[in-house]
Amino acid sequence: MVSPRLGRAAALTGAAALLATALVGAGPATAGERPPVSPPAAESATVVPVQTTGPADKRFNLVLLGDGYTAEQLPEFRADVDEHLKVLWSIEPFASYRSYVNVWAVEVPSRESGVDCDPGLDAPRRDTPLGMGFWGGCDANGVQRLLTVDGEAANALAGLVPGTTAANRQIVALANSDTYGGAGGTYATASGGNALSALITPHEIGHSLGRLQDEYDYYARGVPGGAYGDGEPTSAHHTVLTEAEMRDRRAKWWRWLGEESESGGVIGRHEGGLYSTRGVGRPSAHSMMKTLGYAFDQVGREVMVQAIASKANLVQGHTLNTAPLGADRTVWVETLHPDGGELDVAWRLDGRLLRGLEGVRTVDLRRLGLARGTHTLTATVTDPTPFVRDPAVRGSSALTRTVTWTVDTSVVTRPQAVAPRFTGHTATDAPVGAWSVVYADTTHPDDRTLAVRWSLDGRPVANPGNDRDLDLSALRLRPGTHTLTARIAGTSGPEGELRWTVDATPATASYELSEPLRTVHRPGRPVEYVYDGPFTMRLSARDDQEGYVVRQFQVDGDGWYAYYGWPTDADAPFRFTPGGTEIDGLVYGKLGRARVVPWDDATPEYGTHTVEYRTVDAAGNTGAAQRFLVTLVPPAASR
Repeated sequence: MVSPRLGRAAALTGAAALLATALVGAGPATAGERPPVSPPAAESATVVPVQTTGPADKRFNLVLLGDGYTAEQLPEFRADVDEHLKVLWSIEPFASYRSYVNVWAVEVPSRESGVDCDPGLDAPRRDTPLGMGFWGGCDANGVQRLLTVDGEAANALAGLVPGTTAANRQIVALANSDTYGGAGGTYATASGGNALSALITPHEIGHSLGRLQDEYDYYARGVPGGAYGDGEPTSAHHTVLTEAEMRDRRAKWWRWLGEESESGGVIGRHEGGLYSTRGVGRPSAHSMMKTLGYAFDQVGREVMVQAIASKANLVQGHTLNTAPLGADRTVWVETLHPDGGELDVAWRLDGRLLRGLEGVRTVDLRRLGLARGTHTLTATVTDPTPFVRDPAVRGSSALTRTVTWTVDTSVVTRPQAVAPRFTGHTATDAPVGAWSVVYADTTHPDDRTLAVRWSLDGRPVANPGNDRDLDLSALRLRPGTHTLTARIAGTSGPEGELRWTVDATPATASYELSEPLRTVHRPGRPVEYVYDGPFTMRLSARDDQEGYVVRQFQVDGDGWYAYYGWPTDADAPFRFTPGGTEIDGLVYGKLGRARVVPWDDATPEYGTHTVEYRTVDAAGNTGAAQRFLVTLVPPAASR
């Protein structure tokens, strides 16, 4: 919705260069000389594993850094991290691919509280480990909300996380500030404590990780962007083509045209984007790359699936293939395990698909009846996610991987003793959601196939095909807390069993509205509130488990929108008005069709509107939507 990079003559790549060169040292004389930045010495930093899904060198690693948090304020940093992450996990595709991501927090106490030039250029410079600063690093020609970080210092701290490199991690730097701000590029930044801060983070990760562009139709706030004058954009989610041209040429997002957008409305060609009001189109009326609070639409989501998956190999391990294998043994692959669904595995022998082995992770070659000689065995791992429709993306190394072995029937295998035990699994230290896939990988003996048996609340659960994954959503669990168990068949000790708590009860939401003109109760209809002007709505949530709960609402079915209070005060209720409220060049809370900028249609939409609300809890459970009605009537003076 609001890009902290606006006001600079640079698009995403320019922002990346700006952050990489770390202009935090430059500033106007009115701000005074900046104190020397404290070097982020290893002895003063603590690496905290917030979420561990696997070895760092085999996962996408999200590294969260805090700047301007003193030792006494580190609990605030941890709370900011928790909120930012819970919001991130409530958004697709991060929800479905959370299991691909390790999360690390690097805690470094700052000598001083806060960051540079916050909120104004005349504010003091702070002695902080990362040298973060508003105004593009206290640049008199910058804009307040451009929040930069010292790239060298950020890399030094992130480098303390073992197994992470620039290739498999994304750095997110949080500033100890309540001022709105952030940036995307090589590094993503956001203020930690602003009402909208947790929504800035996924937007900036969209820039930094997915290379998505802003969909704003303005460059400087409050000033329409004018006409787009260049050729076809390289951006995956911008075009100069019409819908008919996209279909005819099979170009851009033609595969998604006409679909109901995940961020509201319908996927089409919506005028405006790339800081221009006309001459270029975007897929949705208001996706996350245009309006903070909404989801990625399908086009942006597809890009982000590839970006996330490309940071972690679908094949996590396999039988060695550096020499021919005998036909008297088992062959195996280990895969990643998306929370949102199981990966496909297809086995082929000499190019022929082996029927009946779809999805299995271990094949016993002795059961194939191989003819004498050498053969070629392959296992192709594919992500069948419905989030991807482009065959080029589906076939890319991010979503498809093949392992090849040579099998020689003259080779004799000498089996080595391998104890049956679990080698990797869904974390057991926090409840898992009733919607998710839980996994359990095991050791791989050469001479037999280990089987995993699942039970729920002490009763066996059928799990045909791939027994390493269990899709809890298929069980349709009743509300409550359940115990899930995985055991390696034939074992009896604790090393052969895993237990999870399954949270099948979503958090509940409630609302509080300002005083209406009247309240109407009709049989079979939601309660209706009548207003003739502005009103406020406060959403609250309760859960029987720990963790931050995301609250969402939507008006007239126009896309779920994250509830954050009010842009200027996270503790204030959200304010609806007939035409919306302008804050810093953007418009919030218009009842009816969303209005983002001052030049959008401000015509009041009198009549009855449906407001729905729901929750997404820490385990990822989405509560059932509830609703009420609001009828907006003209003020008495105009009636």
